[in-house]
Amino acid sequence: MRIFDPHIHMTSRTTDDYRAMYEAGVRALVEPSFWLGQPRTSPDSFYDYFDALLGWEPFRASQYGIAHHCTIALNPKEANDPRCAAVLDALPRYLVKDSVVAVGEIGYDSMTPAEDLALAAQLQLAAEHQLPALVHTPHRDKLAGLRRTIDVVRESALAPELVLLDHLNETTVRTALDSGCWAGFSIYPDTKMDEDRMVTILRDHGTDRILVNSAADWGRSDPLKTRAVADAMLKAGFDEDDVDKVLWRNPVAFYGQSGRLQLDAASNGQLHEGNSILRGGE
Repeated sequence: MRIFDPHIHMTSRTTDDYRAMYEAGVRALVEPSFWLGQPRTSPDSFYDYFDALLGWEPFRASQYGIAHHCTIALNPKEANDPRCAAVLDALPRYLVKDSVVAVGEIGYDSMTPAEDLALAAQLQLAAEHQLPALVHTPHRDKLAGLRRTIDVVRESALAPELVLLDHLNETTVRTALDSGCWAGFSIYPDTKMDEDRMVTILRDHGTDRILVNSAADWGRSDPLKTRAVADAMLKAGFDEDDVDKVLWRNPVAFYGQSGRLQLDAASNGQLHEGNSILRGGE
């Protein structure tokens, strides 16, 4: 079984997670840039973080046989902080990097005017750089937020087939698919979807344009939830081809629109800028 996790925040995870993910079948992933968990006080902290997504994290992943890609953006929550506004002007120099396969996470958190501006600006950047966009739908007022997001996408220069609407659930899946965008589901304990609900959605709506991710981060989350969905699908009567489509071919098809996917996870050597993943090693 091969698995591509299209949304996971490995910066928050350990090397043990990489090992367990590989053993579970994960061979590729996309790490979207996201909220630190506390406010960033300077654009410079974003730039160091982006550099880590382009360098250190792919190095760590390669040591465990996993191909690492990322998405770059000013996330919705921090779009409301005027101290972070300069990040938008710096994005073009990151969006040309080979391992950046989309602009993201962008979208809505509280649906403020500042978020409106950041979303529209970053959809425009995606269009200019011929990249897909990974869009975060809000955790509150989800259906209203989704509809507002779709309106902004329709007003943008980016085609809907280049947009992934993420963090969906039963109340939003039909609207998302009807928009022509791709539909993403986060299997995340307590606050988002679980594997059994995901199987029901796949039964009801089919497997086209649907991606499943763990969204694992610094919260109570599980980087093996993609494998849990695969196992639940097989138990529910889906065949191995269905599993391969949802857990591998669909994310490859979506992010492959960037022209930058490199699914060969050859090791990047033993050191990254003089550092290894070992503590106290040679």
